[in-house]
Amino acid sequence: MRSFLEVARCQSFTKAAENLGYVQSSVTAQIQKLENEYGVVLFERFGRSMRLTSAGEQLRDTFIRILEIYDDSKRSIARQAKGTLEIGTIESLMAFYLPPLFHRFLQSFPEINLQVNPLVETVILHSIRMGLLDLGIVIDYPVRDDDIESIIIRQEPLVLVAKPGHPLSTTDQIGIAELDGQFLITTEQGCTYRAAFEKLLGNNGVTYHIHHEFGSLEAIKQCVSYGLGIALVPQIAVTRELSEQRLVALPFTHPDITFYTQIVYHKKKWLNPAIQHMIELLSELDNVAYAPTSP
Repeated sequence: MRSFLEVARCQSFTKAAENLGYVQSSVTAQIQKLENEYGVVLFERFGRSMRLTSAGEQLRDTFIRILEIYDDSKRSIARQAKGTLEIGTIESLMAFYLPPLFHRFLQSFPEINLQVNPLVETVILHSIRMGLLDLGIVIDYPVRDDDIESIIIRQEPLVLVAKPGHPLSTTDQIGIAELDGQFLITTEQGCTYRAAFEKLLGNNGVTYHIHHEFGSLEAIKQCVSYGLGIALVPQIAVTRELSEQRLVALPFTHPDITFYTQIVYHKKKWLNPAIQHMIELLSELDNVAYAPTSP
């Protein structure tokens, strides 16, 4: 089609071949194939001059439209500017960390349908293995899996929070044994840092009582603020409450509950431009401090 349009523009096989970088015989053969395909003569030749036949004029307009659509499709696919991007993440990241990033992403890819699913880490990793999600954003130990690629963004601080005036808040440092008999307000089953905390307590013979468990961090914070128990949560989820002294961070740390925010995706996943841009934006979070804003 491009050869035909170039011949029509130049009114010469020789000039068209030079412009296209072909030998003249190739261009002649292409035009002959088109004429055979359509069963019409496309060019009338009068000595050294030539012009389009009426059929050729009709096909010229059609070929121009076809090639415009073809070129547009190549640009669209090259940029991957449309379609759906499925992401799985946990509630704390979705509520307190990711919305500004997603806003920036949609400014670059406004026609991408961004689907963000709130899930626990175990479900996210399973969904990545099964190809049900394009990307996962999790707080976990460094993910090591034969099918999953992991990019660590940053170490994610976890804090043990309590109501102001809690007896444990008056000490300089809390050991594991001092948590014996405490009431815990926890995230739901399947949360990796909850499981790690319970394992740590159990391995050290510390008894504890789960007072409530919620999928909502807001519910957890409310229960803690009313003195119903203490809770281990990502620091980003309680930044405002700590600054306003509605909650206090207990002086407790342990290497067994050191977690990282990570991007995860299947090792066989094709990273189209939209996914690559999302990964680039997420990777920038390593150098971005979270600053809470007023509602």
